[in-house]
This record gives sequence, C-alpha cells and structure tokens, in this order.
Amino acid sequence: MYRYLLPVIALAATVSSHCTRQGLTEAVDSYLTAQTSGQTTEFKARFDNSTWLGYYENAVKKDISTGIINTPLLVTHNKTLLDTVNCMTYTEVIANDPKDPHTIATQLKFANHKVNRVDSVVVKPGDWLFNITGYSYWVTQEDWSEIPPEKRDTRDVIKKAADAYLDLFNNPNTTVPWGTPCVRLEGGLYGNPGPNGTCNVGVPSGVPIGNRRYVVDETFGAVDVLVDFGNSKWPDSHEFRIVNGKIRYVHTMTHCGIPNCGMRC
Repeated sequence: MYRYLLPVIALAATVSSHCTRQGLTEAVDSYLTAQTSGQTTEFKARFDNSTWLGYYENAVKKDISTGIINTPLLVTHNKTLLDTVNCMTYTEVIANDPKDPHTIATQLKFANHKVNRVDSVVVKPGDWLFNITGYSYWVTQEDWSEIPPEKRDTRDVIKKAADAYLDLFNNPNTTVPWGTPCVRLEGGLYGNPGPNGTCNVGVPSGVPIGNRRYVVDETFGAVDVLVDFGNSKWPDSHEFRIVNGKIRYVHTMTHCGIPNCGMRC
C-alpha cells in the first residue's frame, strides 16, 4: 500500500504553538490505521472526552461506530497538512478500490493534545464529477513538496488566497491571485496541466460558500477549507497549494446526496 506521509518538521520551523508536527502526525497515523483496518479502538483512545465535540460525516453528527471509518478501505494515497497554530490536521484520503472507491477529506481538531472533533467529507460514485481513476492519477503528477523557509508565504497570505477563490462564487468582482500554471482537480476531472494552464475559467455566480473551517500549513503553502457549498449546503472540501502568493493547485471533493448534484455534465 502506498502511503504518502508528510515529513516531521522541527517545531522551530513553524509558528510557536503547543501543538507539534510530530504529535499531530502521530494522531493522523492513528486515524489512517483505523480507516484501513476498520478498527477504531486505538484511534478513539486519542479522543479528549472532556471537550469532545463529535464525529461528523458529510456535515452530520453521528456515532463514530456508524461511520465510514469502521469500513476497511484500501487506502492507496494520503496527504496530510499540519496546522500547529490552530491545532488541526487535514488528510486527503484516496481509496482506489474498484469494488469500493472513495475519496475522503478529513479534518481533525485537537484540545489538550488530544482529538476533540473529527470532520469528514466522504465522496463516492454518484457524487460531483467522481472519478477515482482520474483523482488517483493526477495527484501523483503534482508538486506538493516542502517550500524552503525563506520562500514561504504567511498564514494570512495563504488563507486570503483561498478565501478570494471561494468568495468569487458569490461575488464576481473578487480579485483572485491566480498562478500560472494553475490546475483544478474536481472530483476526478482535471484542468490543463500544461505550462499555461489556468484556473481562471469561470465559476457559477450567486453561490454562497459558508461555514468555512481552515487548516493552514505554511510548510507546504497549503490550506484546506471544509465548507457548506451553495444554497444546498453540500458538504465540500477545497484544498489549495499557494506558491509566492498565487494559487497553483485546487483539489475539490463534494458530497451531494443526489446523483452528480442534480446537474448534467
């Protein structure tokens, strides 16, 4: 099984925080072990019961024993962002199993050095533009390598770039810091990966994107935002790679609850 875990970076390389990259990585490893095995006992031992906020799946709070995490999945790829300031993580999970394909976007929130919220967007056949073959292939063609400390954008720059992109859906006058090339991976559909590829190809208008929850990792110039997408409030994840203040990659996962969000493609 191929696993892509981000390297542990010394705390001195990040903004000072009571959360360490090593501690957060260990918790993510426990989450991934639970998802691949379907056994949650060890993962639940990391929960902070005194401040427990709940297990959420596609924006619905549920008992963890009924969640997708109890179903063993063939995890063929994973990528994690570590936010040592907000004490949160984001993990992109791909299960490229022809019999049970999924992509999952999971944020873990921490308190007292333990997990106190699990928030996942679970996407499968029938959801918006779902194509496990496309998603699995294109993530391996991108550069999400560590950015040298002297070239890293600040948390504020990274977050504002993501917000500008999301604001554009409801305000066409928003200025978005487009990079070149910029490529969007949407469910499995990929844009132009060439040197002149652009993400500035237009978006629907009048689409509010609310309830934004951010995981920012300056080390990789990346941020994930879990949101309620549009008036239907579809559970959605938008992950961005920001380089020199410009958007270079966008990964989206959207759970609709109805085939392809009721749209023709």
